[in-house]
Amino acid sequence: MEILIDQIQYRYPNGVNALADVSLRVAAGEQVAIVGQNGSGKTTMAKHLNGLLRPSRGRVTIGDWATDDHSVAQMARRVGYLFQHPDEQLFQRTVAAEVAFGPRNLGFAPQQVETLVAEALASLELTAVAQENPYDLSLAWRKRVALAAVLAMDTPILVLDEPTTGQDARFQVLLAQLLADWRQCGKTVIAISHDMEFVAAHFARLVVMHAGQVLRDGLTAEVVGETAVLQQTHVEPPAITRLAQGLTLPQTVWTIPDFLEVWRGNGRNRKS
Repeated sequence: MEILIDQIQYRYPNGVNALADVSLRVAAGEQVAIVGQNGSGKTTMAKHLNGLLRPSRGRVTIGDWATDDHSVAQMARRVGYLFQHPDEQLFQRTVAAEVAFGPRNLGFAPQQVETLVAEALASLELTAVAQENPYDLSLAWRKRVALAAVLAMDTPILVLDEPTTGQDARFQVLLAQLLADWRQCGKTVIAISHDMEFVAAHFARLVVMHAGQVLRDGLTAEVVGETAVLQQTHVEPPAITRLAQGLTLPQTVWTIPDFLEVWRGNGRNRKS
């Protein structure tokens, strides 16, 4: 289902203006990454998608639902939200109970809950620790538990706040496979991240935020090369992109295979 953010503004109770006339449209099944420095408005905007925050002005709709007209509990049927800090989500005594809480609270049948929990645990490699207390696990593994709890709710939209923070290369490979699976299933994914290498490799669309506004919205292949735009919000292009720029290669690259292809082609052109 489509996400539509229409000229929203948001002011925190302390008077800070966090969002200023932000508009964004995300098609059903699209996967979009949002980047920007701390305080740029990324998380504030994302929390409007499931009703955790309500715009001071403007409108947010998820499919045919306006968030102003629905409770957070209702929005949870459409939007699964992974918090940046897992300890803000976890409260059950076992990993299995944590993952089961969401689908059970949504009223799914017991057999469906069991299936969703088993699938979510397996997809995050958590089956072996299903009966452990989440707080006996490391922070990185608690983040996995929180993500599994979101997945078990089987929502059409997933919002992931800094999903790779504190995670190792193995988890990044696992998350990349999950993104591919979700793309195939038609799930919409919005990821907030500072990890430009991961973003560039796995998201075709990139939104850059600065000072509560959308500074740039376009194809990742184009935006990662716009150093001046990224510098405004203190975000660096991927290392491979910066290397290509330093070598004055004729086009923007954002993955190692792309770099090698352009480098070889550039070498042939020089010889000719």
